[in-house]
Parts: sequence; structure tokens; C-alpha cells
Amino acid sequence: MTGLFKWIGFGLGIYLSRGSFLGGILGFIIGGFIDNFQRAAQYLNEHQNSNQQSQFRQNSQYRQRYQYQSPQDIFAQFQGRQPRYDFPSIILILSAAVMKADDKVLKSELNFVKQFLAQQLGPHYNSQVLQKLKHYIDQPNLPVQDVCNELRMVTDAQTRTQIVHYLFNIAKADGNVSSIEKQTIEQIAQFLGVSNTNFEDVQSKYYRNTANDYETLGLSASATPEEIKKAYRKLALKYHPDKVNQLDENEQKVAKEKFQKIQEAYEAIKKSKGI
Repeated sequence: MTGLFKWIGFGLGIYLSRGSFLGGILGFIIGGFIDNFQRAAQYLNEHQNSNQQSQFRQNSQYRQRYQYQSPQDIFAQFQGRQPRYDFPSIILILSAAVMKADDKVLKSELNFVKQFLAQQLGPHYNSQVLQKLKHYIDQPNLPVQDVCNELRMVTDAQTRTQIVHYLFNIAKADGNVSSIEKQTIEQIAQFLGVSNTNFEDVQSKYYRNTANDYETLGLSASATPEEIKKAYRKLALKYHPDKVNQLDENEQKVAKEKFQKIQEAYEAIKKSKGI
């Protein structure tokens, strides 16, 4: 059963939260913790009577050479000390870091986090949880790297990638992920040890580079709303399907793709500019 609890938790999380993907995420994370505990217990049972293994662990050269090759050993070492932060506190700290990344905590972001906490904590969700979140939001500096280190000790790569999904959902709550929010989440992902490939895959689902959108409309990022609307109308008219229906099939296909890119670029710029 080792390694299966995270997927069982994912399914139960979705079921108990009535289809909520976020419920699945938390179930996945909790299941991952159970898997890690199970692996750690198995490891300790297999080696608790081995004096030779104990001597190897006390040998500094052995630790330097093999300390990253056994996740079970790392977890066992983690269990041997008192963690500074519990799991709910870690999630609150990371949530606060993303919420305040652009120096403004939006109501939409706060509502998203509150809804997530209410769904996952159930009867344990109360005013003290919100006070703790507010405390972290008000702090000028948050121990982001420290809590990420704690998470890395007890979670696998898949679980940490799901946490990055959750953080992007916070940033996306207002309809747009800003560049500073993206940078904050990227730094957290690096602290968590999420690979660049996994991060890029997650980022592509939430973040859009508006610099490319301005380029699509032939504008600079300093363009005024009037200039943006004018450029959009001009290009949309030029590549509208009704204007190219006399062209051959390949040319119509190219024009259709260009028209779609123009539409998407304009909508993205409108959201980022609040037009």
C-alpha cells in the first residue's frame, strides 16, 4: 500500500468536498504525509536492530556521500527534531506570501483562501485561523524559505507541485496573475525543489506574458487604452474571417489563427489594464 494513500486521499478529498479540485489537492497532500510516515516506519523497523547501520549514520563521511539517496532516512532525521512550523501554518505563510506579493491584498484573493480553508479544515476553521493569516499578511518578512525546507522534508515532488498549483490559484483569483506574483511563486517553487520543467508546465496554465500580447498588437507596454483599442480594431478588421474568405484555404487558415491571437492578446491586455 506504500505510495497509494496520496491517490486515495485525492479521490476522497474530491468526494468529500463534493467535486472540489482543491479538496483533492489537500487530500493528496495528506495522503502523501501518510505514505511518508508509512515508509519511515517500515524503514525504522527494518533497521532498528542493526548496530552497523547506526554506526554508518554516525559517520560523517557516510552522511556526506549518501544523505540524499534515502528519502526514508531524511524523513527519519526530520522526525528526530521538533519542526518549527506545523502544516496549517506552512500553508498560511505561503498563502500570505503570494497574497501580499504585489503590495495589495485583494478581496478576491482573500475570499479564495478563506473558502479553501473552510472547505479543508471544516469545524476547525474559525476566527483564530483568520487571525493567524492576518498576522502573517501584516508581517514585513515571512520565513518562506524555512517553511519550504520543512515541506521538502516530508513531501514528495508531486505533492509540492500541487502546492504550486494552489498558489497560482490564489494569484489568479482576481482574473490575472501579475509578473511579481509569478516571480514570488517561482521562488517558492525553487525553495520547494520543484523542477523547472514542472514549474513551467504549471505556470503555462495560469500565467500569460502580456509583453507578447502588446507585440501581437504592434504596441509597447506604455500604450494608452485608446491606442490599444484603436490597434485592436484595425487588426481585427484586417484579419476578420469575412475579410479573407476570398483567399485560398491555407491563407484563410493563417488569417484565422492570426485573428484568434489578436482576440486573445486584446482580452489579456484589457484584464491587466482594467480596461
